[in-house]
Amino acid sequence: ACDCHHQHAPAPAPPRVQRPGGLQLTPAGLVTVVAGGAGLVLVVGAVLVSMLLAVAVTGASVAVCAVVLRSLLHQSRTR
Repeated sequence: ACDCHHQHAPAPAPPRVQRPGGLQLTPAGLVTVVAGGAGLVLVVGAVLVSMLLAVAVTGASVAVCAVVLRSLLHQSRTR
């Protein structure tokens, strides 16, 4: 302290250093994000598999229709 009889301003507080990135996750939040991501992957996978199955069933039914029509046309030509 000095003997000069006037008020000294308090020392400024050091600025808080923030880590870059901004988003901070707690362990529970991290588990929630991972579970949500896994659920999203499962849902998208189920949708894609069902679409692939629909295409396969449609292709098989078109093939069966083509075979039936071919046999019907072949029978009508031989008569």
